[in-house]
Amino acid sequence: IAEAASRLGVSTRQVQHLIAQGAVRQLARGIVDETSVERLVAVRGNAHGRAWSEETAWAAVSLLSGGDADWMGQTQRTRLRARLRNIAAGELVERTRNRAHVTRYHSHPSVEAQLRSLLTDSAHAAEELGLVASSKIDGYLAAADVDSTLRTYGLINDDDGNVTLRATTMDLTVVNGLAQGGVVLAALDHAESLDVREYRAGTEALNRILETFRE
Repeated sequence: IAEAASRLGVSTRQVQHLIAQGAVRQLARGIVDETSVERLVAVRGNAHGRAWSEETAWAAVSLLSGGDADWMGQTQRTRLRARLRNIAAGELVERTRNRAHVTRYHSHPSVEAQLRSLLTDSAHAAEELGLVASSKIDGYLAAADVDSTLRTYGLINDDDGNVTLRATTMDLTVVNGLAQGGVVLAALDHAESLDVREYRAGTEALNRILETFRE
């Protein structure tokens, strides 16, 4: 935990809070998973600002995708638009991290096809980001369905696993529309990756999106 605190630039007490929130995975008393810490560093960089609420994070994705984020009031949307015109890609990734709770698992090959059909993903956007489509399973699902999904498909918690579940309380119809309607969501997901190519592709795409949004 002390090493994690140093790596993240926070106190050990704050690391304990991150463990309680599920942002850092605890393996044993005083021991946390290094990969989960590195993923958090990838998202937060050197900044430690407060993430936006889930509702606001999804509204940012919607506005940047050309949507209207109609679940928020007009005044809130106006303020968010102004904020998005003055934000850098790295900060955007950090601020929108609460759009979903991300956990990784290992699955048996026999259930992979079923899992893919269950999740809402933006895999189609990989080519637009200059990436080859990944064989890994990565997608959004309703937070209320996580436990039943783990039981049904026998998923095992594994920070290096082949399945990434992004649990959200946002209406999945909205999430699916944003996943299929552009590359903003895919860019955010990739910009959180520990894979250098995915991280670079996601970040570069976000820079282009934000530049266009400012025009």
